This record gives sequence, structure tokens and C-alpha cells, in this order.
Amino acid sequence: MISIKDVAKHAGVSVATVSRVLNNSGYVGQDTRIKVEKAIQELNYKPNEVARSLFKKQSSTIGLIVPDITNPFFPELARAVEDTAIQLGYNVILCNSDEDEQKEQNYLDLLQQQYVKGIIVSSNTMTAKQIKQLNIPVVSIDRVISKGLPTIVVENKKGAMMATRFLQSKGCRRIGHISGNSGVSNAEERCEGYKEIVSGEPWFDETYIVNGKYDMQASIQAAMELLQRHPEIDGIFAANDIMAIGAIKAAYQLGKKVPGDIAIVGFDGISLSKATTPELTTVQQPLYEMGEKATKMLVGLMEQQQDMDQENYQILDVALIEREST
Repeated sequence: MISIKDVAKHAGVSVATVSRVLNNSGYVGQDTRIKVEKAIQELNYKPNEVARSLFKKQSSTIGLIVPDITNPFFPELARAVEDTAIQLGYNVILCNSDEDEQKEQNYLDLLQQQYVKGIIVSSNTMTAKQIKQLNIPVVSIDRVISKGLPTIVVENKKGAMMATRFLQSKGCRRIGHISGNSGVSNAEERCEGYKEIVSGEPWFDETYIVNGKYDMQASIQAAMELLQRHPEIDGIFAANDIMAIGAIKAAYQLGKKVPGDIAIVGFDGISLSKATTPELTTVQQPLYEMGEKATKMLVGLMEQQQDMDQENYQILDVALIEREST
């Protein structure tokens, strides 16, 4: 592996001179700079970014912390963040927290040790105190962490109301709900939207809501329990797409046809929703736009192009996409 000493020897200069050229710090004569840059090119020298970060105590890297990388929503979000970051001259370190507070803190410590310039995070366990202690820009995405923290979310309650009304328009008379994790802001908002539409119905009570934990396997079991408790249910709104897919699986295991016997709507609009049989009707979030906006917001804060109070809370709209499951 070519080292900085090899470059210095090839250019006939000191290691300190090569370092000044690489870091664009201190005075280097134009002729000397040209010699060093030529040596770097001829030897195909790649600077050690970790060492440079330690030296400068900053890097061209941002962190992205997500709660569950097995949920297709988050890889699609990560792709948008990475694409945008690269266009803006930054790299991304992806961290999967598994909704575990200690694991999340370990990642925060690691990212600080790597001198990342900022972090994008989706979390329901991180606190405002933790973020303040980081002393670098942080943007929350998909979930609200604290008031005043730059945040990108969508119209969760509105989307849930759209989904539930849509099921009613398809003739569904008893509609159940598979909710996400308790304590997660977007899950609570989506449940509120569902209840806004059905809570006045004479048949409704809380037993029409089950917790699918934003997980496919958990949602299969939850949906089976829901349909066995209330076999009259002819519509289900699930708070994300993978739970809706789990509900389709549960319905078939119970001998119910989708959409003949029961119509099902999800929330997210992940690519997988188009690959199921039947294809899933869903409330589509502008996934790529969310990742793009969060990254641009973070870079603006890091480079002090954007004030902390400037458009620091953005709510994006959603759209209902009708497919075969309804």
C-alpha cells in the first residue's frame, strides 16, 4: 500500500509538505504543490480518511441510525440518504439500532469517535438530552424525538384516515387495525387517524385494534388473533406495509380471500408492496424525498447554510395507491 512517505520521496519533498497539500493547510509554493499532486496521481495514493479525521477532528462523513434494517422501508430511505450525501460530498455510516437503547448509545459513541459531522436518526428511544450532548447537527426522520429538533415526517394521521375511509368506500362495515409499536409517534398518529373514522361506529371497541409491532411475523399472529376474535371483520388497515403483508398471510391461513372476503390497506409504499399477491393497496410516503430532504437539511446545518430555526420541521404529504388487495 502506498504511504504518504512514498509520495514525499517520489516528489522530493518532506512528509509535512505532502500533508499540507492534502489538508490544504499552511503555505506550499505553486511549483511544489504541482510536484506533490503529480506524485499523488502517479502513485495512485489514497489518503487514510480515518487518520485525517483524527488529525482534523472532523470528517466528510455523516451517520444514519435506523431501528430495523430488515424492514424494507429503511433500506429504501437509506438509499435516498446515501445518494444525496454522495452528491453533496459526504459519505454515510449506516447503523441498525434494533430499537435497543444501549445499542443506540453505543452507535452514538462510535459516530462521535469517527468525528462525523452530523447524524440522521429514526428513533423512539433517543432523548433530547442525548442529542444535546452530541454537540453536532442532528435531523430526525420518520419519527418525532423532541420539540425544536430538525425533523422530517409525513401526514401520518391524515394518511390513516384516508386508508380507513377508503375501506369504507369499498363497502367494508367492520374495519380492524394492526398498529405499530406503542410509544412510537407515527404508530400513535396512524392509530389516531383510524379511530377518528371508526370510533363513532356502534360496533367499535378497542378489541378491533391489535399490536403488530411493525414486524411481519408479529403481525401474522396479531392478525390471526384479530380475525378469530372478530370473524365479521371485512377490512383491515395496517400501520405499515410489512404488517399488511402479514395480514394477507393470516387471512389466507384462515381460509379468507383477499379482497373477496377481506380488504387490506398498508402504509409506506415500499417496493415490496407491488410484488405481493395480491398487490397491496397502500398509503404511499414520499420515501426518496424524505431521505433527500433530511440529508440536505443536515448538510445545510453542518455547513451553517441553514439556521436551526429555519424550516426545521417539515411535514410531507401522502397519497393512497389503490391495488389488488382492496
